[in-house]
Formats: sequence, structure tokens, C-alpha cells
Amino acid sequence: MNTPESQNSQLHSTIEEISHEFAIAGDFVEGHEINSGHINTTYLATYRRESGEIRRYILQRINEQVFKDPLAVMHNVECVTRHINWKVLRVKRDLGGQTLNLYPARGGRFYARGEGGGIWRCYNFIEGCQTYDIVENTRQAYQAARAFGSFQDLVEDIPAEDIIETIPDFHHTPKRYARLMEVVENDPMGRRAGVEKEIAFVRERAELCATLVDLLKEGKLPARITHNDTKLNNVMMDAETDEAVCVIDLDTVMPGLSLYDFGDLVRTATSPAAEDETDLSKVEMRMPMFEALAEGYLDGCDCLTPLEIEHLVTGGKVITLETGIRFLTDYLEGDVYFKTHYGEHNLDRCRTQLRLVECIEQNEPEMRDFVKRVSRAIN
Repeated sequence: MNTPESQNSQLHSTIEEISHEFAIAGDFVEGHEINSGHINTTYLATYRRESGEIRRYILQRINEQVFKDPLAVMHNVECVTRHINWKVLRVKRDLGGQTLNLYPARGGRFYARGEGGGIWRCYNFIEGCQTYDIVENTRQAYQAARAFGSFQDLVEDIPAEDIIETIPDFHHTPKRYARLMEVVENDPMGRRAGVEKEIAFVRERAELCATLVDLLKEGKLPARITHNDTKLNNVMMDAETDEAVCVIDLDTVMPGLSLYDFGDLVRTATSPAAEDETDLSKVEMRMPMFEALAEGYLDGCDCLTPLEIEHLVTGGKVITLETGIRFLTDYLEGDVYFKTHYGEHNLDRCRTQLRLVECIEQNEPEMRDFVKRVSRAIN
């Protein structure tokens, strides 16, 4: 009989087996799954050293359905981790942009192959830190934005050829839009009839989708090595001081636009509503949070061009719309990309994004004025 106790015992054995593939000192004590994020499988393993000291480690399997070449992902993570940790300690001397450290596996590589398949890696766990799915105050917003701004500065001098594009056109919004229109036309799961309002909303903003990509093509915006997933819960904060300690989740580090990175901060931090909130009246663009984000990002990042600064608000609109498009596409395709917990989960996620786009549009003049004032003050 497959009881909860037997399931826990099996999970415990699985985590212990995986953790033994890495250079971890001590005896395995316990492990459990971390149910956060939409993509990878993540476990937390606890070890006791000979001295009695307890240490915890993060074990993660790369999702091969999303990342078709997991070894390329690991190449990028190793490259960026080494570069940033060296630069933080030797050059910048500012812990706000640091990353987790990879632990070596057998044979000296920084990944292991699980017996059941898949590529696994092991990170150190930073005690006394936590992440937030919803930002609680402007200090957290400022700290997270400053950490990602510092991250952008830290990776600026990584040669572009050293980083592999693991998901081609990841933030190519016009292609995301085109893909949605294909799925709408084919309607593979017969779900289109219930989302005509959302489809119309996106179609009305087709021109917005191309704004940043067109500026890149014209050479007006620089291509950079970027994080590409700057959600608030990808910054670890000190639990007592709310000071940013570490930027995490480097799987999507690739060539991209700084405006998408800042835009994802706007998307995830300005609204108090959860990403899958069903009461859309709770979705809003909180101006104090945006101000903290803009100030923090500009304080942490010295490399932005005047045009990048001018389009920071555009980045917020575009990435929020693009994320809504991605959730809607996945819903129409039958939920094949993002993890879901119920039938309309991706649709609920889509609706919160589209509502936030409306809120940004309503506050856009004030947001742009604030960015101008802050950039003048900093420069």
C-alpha cells in the first residue's frame, strides 16, 4: 500500500542517494522537497558533520523538457558563478550580487547523472536567509532591485561567446506573440472559446510586443548577458535585516536585454496579488514599490545607456505582457510547460499578468517621470 509514510521514506532514500553523488562531508540526516518554482525539481538535504555541526544543501534536477541541453545550462551556471564570486570578493567587495556555490560531484564535475536519469547539481544553502513571492515593503523591493542591478554590472564583462543560448529567443516577445496566434488558430485542447477576451487584449497590444526587439535590431539597445528571470523569489534576503544576500536561479542566464530583467522586477514586485490570484481587484501597480525598484536597480547598475534608462517602464509593460502570453499559450496547449496544480491554473496566472499590464498603462506617465528624476539624481 502506497501510504504517506512509505512515500516519505522513498523520497528520503531518493534524496540521500542523489546527495551521495556530491562532495558533501558528514552523514545524511534528512531531506525534503522544496515546492517552489515552476520548472526544476528541488530538494533540501541535511547533513551532520563529525563535529556535530548541521549543514544543509540544495539538490536540483534540471528540467530537460524545458532545457533541451542541460549540460549547456551547467556550462553557463559554472561560468557565471566563477566569474561573479571572484569579482564580488576581489573587485566589488559587495555581497549583494553574489551567487550560490556549486559543489563538485564525483570525477570533479559540477553535476551528476541520477540513476533514474537527469542532470543534478548541488548548491550550498545559506542559513538565515529567505525568499519572498510577494514583496512586503519598499526596503525589500529596493534590495532585490539593487541585487539584480549589481548582477548586471558583474556579468557585463563576460565575453558573449562564453555563454550558450540555452533557450533560443527566450525573451523574443514578437515570436511569443506569433506562437500564441498559431495556438489560438489550432486550438489543440478546445479551450479557445473561454479565453476570447484575453486573446483580444493581447491582439490590441501586438505593436507593443515588438518595441524592444526592434530597438535591438536597430542597434539602439545593447545586447547584454542577463539573468532573464528576475523574480523577487530569485533573491535571497537576510531574514533579520531584509538585506539582499544572493541572486539565485542562473539557468536562464543568456544574451538578452537589461530592460527585460528590470521589467520582470516590475512584474513581480509592484502588485500585492499572488501570481495566480483569482480576484483581479487585488492586482495593482503600487507606485512606492516601483520607485524603490527603479532607485535600487539604478543604484546597483552603472552600465545602462540613456536609452535603456528611458525605456525601463516599457520593459515592465512588455515583460508583463509577454509573461501573460506565455501562460495563455501554455493553457491553450494543455499545460505542457509550467507546473500547474489545477485545471485553469495557467489561465489564472495569465489574467493577473494582463490586469497588471492595464495598471502599468494607467500609471505610466508618473512612472516615467520618476525614472527621469532618479537617473538625473544618480548621474
